[in-house]
Amino acid sequence: MDFGSHGARDVPGDAGVDFRILGPVEVFDRRTGACIVPSGSKQRALLGALVVRAGHVLSADRLIHELWGDRPPVSAANALQAHVARLRRLLQGGAPDAGGHEWIATRSMGYLLHPGRATADAQRFHRLSAEGRAALGSDPVHAAELLRGALALWRGPALEGSTQGPICSVEADRLEELRLTTLETLYDAKLRSGRHAEITRDLERLTAGHPMRERLYDLHMLALYRCGRQTEALGVYERARRRLVDELGVEPGPALRERMEAILHHAPSLAVPQPAPLVPLTPAVPLTPAVPLTPLTPLAPAASAASPDHDAALLELGREIARLGDRIESLSREQEALIRRFNLLAAVPVPGGQLV
Repeated sequence: MDFGSHGARDVPGDAGVDFRILGPVEVFDRRTGACIVPSGSKQRALLGALVVRAGHVLSADRLIHELWGDRPPVSAANALQAHVARLRRLLQGGAPDAGGHEWIATRSMGYLLHPGRATADAQRFHRLSAEGRAALGSDPVHAAELLRGALALWRGPALEGSTQGPICSVEADRLEELRLTTLETLYDAKLRSGRHAEITRDLERLTAGHPMRERLYDLHMLALYRCGRQTEALGVYERARRRLVDELGVEPGPALRERMEAILHHAPSLAVPQPAPLVPLTPAVPLTPAVPLTPLTPLAPAASAASPDHDAALLELGREIARLGDRIESLSREQEALIRRFNLLAAVPVPGGQLV
């Protein structure tokens, strides 16, 4: 699929045309809002094959096999020419602002689709999915946004209604696999963002719908474990194991077995990644001078990352921060008790009907 090139045949008008195959095959003109949808199955299959192989010549024999399989009509060549001519008129009439751009060209061996500067939803899906995977490790929140954008391009099964031939059926299977991989990466990004509680039901539904995908079981187990549901997480493993053994005759792979062992032993690696805590520069409540503070233990000068005492210094600093937080909380409780006592005393009546 070769969309987005700027060859000699490009004209200004074709930049607003979008070929869509992530669902039923259609052509959308973004400037006018017109949507071109081939009416018959042969027309849809022909357009789908030309879009999948855009920029490349498809021989007449391959297109005949794509449309009719092993039982072509006696006049298959003439029938193909008629379908191509009808599709040409459909494209030209549905995108009148294309400036005379020739969408389908005839060659000695067959036909090809000239995309010019037209776009394709499948290419945008590939780009957003790749960008999301690249951002997963450094920024899972942004990665999730990119992956959601990629999946939002889908309107149904890829090349729906056009998969009777090998060109479209193979491409549809490939795109569906990429969609599922992108979906798994999206839930991975959500787990890395600490959003495990909101995705457990989605993952339960997905594992039921795709029972042979071990990665979905793995994500479901981790989400349940992080919600404090260890027993249910182990139950997901047993369910996965039974399905794999019954359907394929194989045990779960090493990744899923390792996840089960980690959950069984409460491995620290399963915890949600926590951002570094922010330490307030001033106490959260006012401190009264009447309550003395014990001096903090002086901290040693900062050690370099390469020093063997670096980890010990960080640990001691964390302890000091925790002790400071405890003292602030204790002082807050003492202050509240003093305020309550003051309010009670101030409310005691004295002779003359006045309050103290």
